[in-house]
Amino acid sequence: MKNNNPFYDPTLKRRHISDKIFKSIALSALLVSVAFLVIFFTDIISKGLLSFRQTYIELPVTYNKDTIADSSYAIDEKHYELVSRAWYRDMPKYAAANPQLINKVQNEWVLADDEVDQYIKGHQNSLSEDQKLMVDELMKQGKIDQKLNIIFLTRGDSKIPENSGFLSSVIGSMLTILVCIAFSFPIGVMSAIYLEEFKNDNKLSQIIEININNLAAVPSILFGLLGLAVFINFFGLPRSSPLVGGLTLALMTLPVIIVSSRTALRGVPASIRQAAYGLGLTKLQVVKDHVLPLGLPGIMTGSIIGIARAMGETAPLIIVGMIAFIPDIPTNFTQAATVMPAQIFTWAGMPEGAYVERVSGAIMILLGVLMTMNAAAIYMRKKYEIKW
Repeated sequence: MKNNNPFYDPTLKRRHISDKIFKSIALSALLVSVAFLVIFFTDIISKGLLSFRQTYIELPVTYNKDTIADSSYAIDEKHYELVSRAWYRDMPKYAAANPQLINKVQNEWVLADDEVDQYIKGHQNSLSEDQKLMVDELMKQGKIDQKLNIIFLTRGDSKIPENSGFLSSVIGSMLTILVCIAFSFPIGVMSAIYLEEFKNDNKLSQIIEININNLAAVPSILFGLLGLAVFINFFGLPRSSPLVGGLTLALMTLPVIIVSSRTALRGVPASIRQAAYGLGLTKLQVVKDHVLPLGLPGIMTGSIIGIARAMGETAPLIIVGMIAFIPDIPTNFTQAATVMPAQIFTWAGMPEGAYVERVSGAIMILLGVLMTMNAAAIYMRKKYEIKW
């Protein structure tokens, strides 16, 4: 039936239907994103929590000159393959540190082999049927237990899966990020102040601005090549060190800090500057005492987010050698080190099943650090933000 109302819009019904379809599509996209996040975190947490538990076996250990010379004789032969190679390697050091144990036999909780650990956790393993029966018997006797994995939390990497730890890469990341902050933050903020407050509007300044904006979109691996060419090949700085890694990440982070800092400074109302000039202040005094303090919350927020992104980078650090096998915890900025993302990348390529759960556990730690940094940025923005 034809509607004779002169104000009737014949497309109204169709537009309402289109609105509902668009809303449904947007909601579906959101639900799909949330579903993927739930699946991701569920998978990571379910596997990662296992990395914080490690299997130990209570066995009689013989301490004498012969077993210290060849620690493989310290454990009875039938249980030999159930014990970690790392325990056999460290046993003489432990005996030397505890001389009262010499010529004694006592029950001790020894580190189990990674295949035993995987069997206890219900994962695929290469134990023989006889070894599985032996492990089951030890479990019935209460001689197998899963304890807090102190090794994972307090040691560096190892070619022996059950003896590998994540602390060396955590310390390496901290040293690298400290170098990155020390160089990128002051240079980035001062560059932003100059470009926003002091530069002359000419061809040179326009070219600089265009290049800074373009650098923010350059693939991170290219910054790794730049770091390799400049810091290692030209300046001769030590390869695989937090110093080189931090400087490389500083190059990558600089454009982000400059752009975010300029945005924060630009957000300060012009009336603040005009009022300061009206009181007879110089350009430097206006920027130093008024514009910079008011723009600092935005500057800090952008800088923290940029540095958090740098902490999660792997590609540029691979180029400068921070993917190396590092069993020792670094103690200075020039010592060889690795970082958390690079350690995760290394473990992800290992064939042993024990590394799978360590990858997930390491991802949990890395995500925890990144989420903490982003939460700090949000907190600072909310706490110190001034609404005009």
